[in-house]
Amino acid sequence: MKISGFTFIRNAIKYDYPIVEAIRSILPICDEMVVAVGNSEDETRDLIQSIGSSKIKIIDTIWDDNMRENGKVLAVETNKALAAISPDSSWCFYIQGDEVLEDHQLDYIHDALKQFEKDEKVDGFLFEYLHFYGSYDYVGASNSWYKNEIRIIRNGLGIFSYKDAQGFRKDENKKLSVVKLDAKIHHYGWVKDPRSMQQKQENFNKYWHDDQWMTKNIIRTDEFSYEDHMTEIRKFEGNHPQVMSERINRLNWKFKADLSMKMKKLKDRFKDILLKFGIDASYQNYRLYKRFKK
Repeated sequence: MKISGFTFIRNAIKYDYPIVEAIRSILPICDEMVVAVGNSEDETRDLIQSIGSSKIKIIDTIWDDNMRENGKVLAVETNKALAAISPDSSWCFYIQGDEVLEDHQLDYIHDALKQFEKDEKVDGFLFEYLHFYGSYDYVGASNSWYKNEIRIIRNGLGIFSYKDAQGFRKDENKKLSVVKLDAKIHHYGWVKDPRSMQQKQENFNKYWHDDQWMTKNIIRTDEFSYEDHMTEIRKFEGNHPQVMSERINRLNWKFKADLSMKMKKLKDRFKDILLKFGIDASYQNYRLYKRFKK
């Protein structure tokens, strides 16, 4: 059984992405790691090479900056990395540049991949998510954050990255049949130096919106204000992946968390009501086949 990791990245240093930590968190389980490095304004390619692993296979890509609808360019770049995976791989392990797998999961994940390797009803595997906000001490608590995502897919089925690269589909946009794992991925996309976060906001939203929308909705300022964009959060009581230790230790900004804030959209309040009756109305970009317990 061969496992290939894959990811894409551009301007990792400029926008403070933990891409090295992301790659290192899954690298031990992978036989190869394909990294699609986009045309960057910094030393992103050198950063990836500095990991120093013979497993890493860099492909250089050019982003289409005119593709400014629904984050589609992110799926395009994901698919470039996916296409470069060795055809003899059984499974493809996807990780984005701001995601890090929790510690002590790899043996369990390997067991799951081995068990379902011959089960043709399984297209992929589903992971749980924790979304950090403002600092490494707080996570999003509202239903507006996605709870689960597919991060391992079977190779050779023509599976492709979907919409803005948050999920995968096959055939004519058919949802994948997945096994849910008791494994968590930490999403750190909303934990950056406020200056880097502001730069990301001014750039990243261009992949969803035109200039008119950007002018109207993105405030030009030096630093992003986490407090002004905060929804419901809670204190994080767990442990961060070991590969994140150095990054966490050099945190150099203050985040004034307000745990009393319960600002939610109407649809999220409705979801909360349904949950009290045991109904999960969250969007599911997959078909649940089985669960694999530890």
